[in-house]
Amino acid sequence: MLKFWRSSTARFITLVFGIELILAAGMTLTLRVLTRAELERDAKSYAAQLTQELGPVYLKQGREDFQKLAALRILFSEGRAAVILMVDPKGKPVAGNLQGWPPSAKPGWSEIELYRHGSGTPEQMGIFVTNMPDGSRLLTGQIIENDRRLSRIVDRATGTALIFGLPLALFAAFAAVRIINARVNDIGETAKAVSAGQLSQRVWLDGSGDTFDRLAATLNAMLERIEALISELRIVTDGLAHDLRSPLTRLKVRLERAQVEDDEESLRTAITLAGEETDRLLGMLTTALQISRAEAGIGRDHFVAADLGEMIRDIAELYEPLIEDKGFAMEVATGTGPVVPMHRELIGQAVGNLIDNALKYGADSIRIATGESDGMAWVDVSDRGPGIPEDQRAEALRRFGRLDPSRTGFGAGLGLSLVGAVARLHGGTIELGDAAPGLRVRLSIPLG
Repeated sequence: MLKFWRSSTARFITLVFGIELILAAGMTLTLRVLTRAELERDAKSYAAQLTQELGPVYLKQGREDFQKLAALRILFSEGRAAVILMVDPKGKPVAGNLQGWPPSAKPGWSEIELYRHGSGTPEQMGIFVTNMPDGSRLLTGQIIENDRRLSRIVDRATGTALIFGLPLALFAAFAAVRIINARVNDIGETAKAVSAGQLSQRVWLDGSGDTFDRLAATLNAMLERIEALISELRIVTDGLAHDLRSPLTRLKVRLERAQVEDDEESLRTAITLAGEETDRLLGMLTTALQISRAEAGIGRDHFVAADLGEMIRDIAELYEPLIEDKGFAMEVATGTGPVVPMHRELIGQAVGNLIDNALKYGADSIRIATGESDGMAWVDVSDRGPGIPEDQRAEALRRFGRLDPSRTGFGAGLGLSLVGAVARLHGGTIELGDAAPGLRVRLSIPLG
């Protein structure tokens, strides 16, 4: 039990219950104060009205007219029990319905118990005392017993409502905690299922768009990203194991062959081939590492503002001899700019990978273009090869994804993956399209 009262649930219940109790008590107290204030205001207003009506009559028209008017007001008091008393400067009653002047009555408003003519018991009255210019004193007011009775009824009613409201407030507190716990427990159960390996589990969304729904949507996005990364890790592990097996086997065979070669030229050839295989393996591992670093966001501190068009022209000039050796024609369609923040080395390597792929799989010519649209700067590299069918483009972008089922080529399926990782590092995208004929690859990054 002590553990429960130390829990967040108990604290939240106490908080909700306390807030509702304070609100209920505040409303009850406010109703009580307002009721009493309104009754008192009404009584004061009636007393002031009698004073304003009776005072001038006494001063200007004399006692006789005052006595007649006072008698009328006592008799016809509009449902109120009017109280009136006028005494002369010597304290002798002139007119009214009180047995005598109360010794404790002072100018202004007060509430007091007095006796009326013909009554054997005192009554609670609200009175207003006014000193007249000739030394006389005028007392006006009304019996407020009914007002006090109404006030007590209001007090009892609000008190009863507060008593009945306490269990309702407690129930509301438990209900609120239950609703919140249900949402939190759903998140906890989902996390537990994911921890147990059920990566497809997601937090339930009720579509309300409230804080819990937004939290659930954020967690689901995170879980989808985790599932994608783990799936990719499995694919990378399988692909890496598969792609490393062949070059390692070739390397082992060539080293073994070098051991038994007697001819110096054959030995040198075997060692050279082994070195080429080693370079190929190192290149594959280096590219995989670059992709992982880009996916982790490493390198953003090296962003600088650079002219994309000028940079692409420099890369094209660097690749021009290789392109000519391959017998390809190259078209470069770049202007000035746009100037964008970028990691120059990674962007350069990504564009270089696209040119290498165009040389490897394309035919006749390569076209390189830059531009900007919709807040993005882009680089297009197009070839005139067979292209990639639309249903296989997602596979081509996957790390170690290769469209050669036998995987007999020398590629590792990392070129486009690196381009995609560099694009994501910059907050951009990579898009494969149809060059009609051939493949068009667009690398887009934000302008700012």
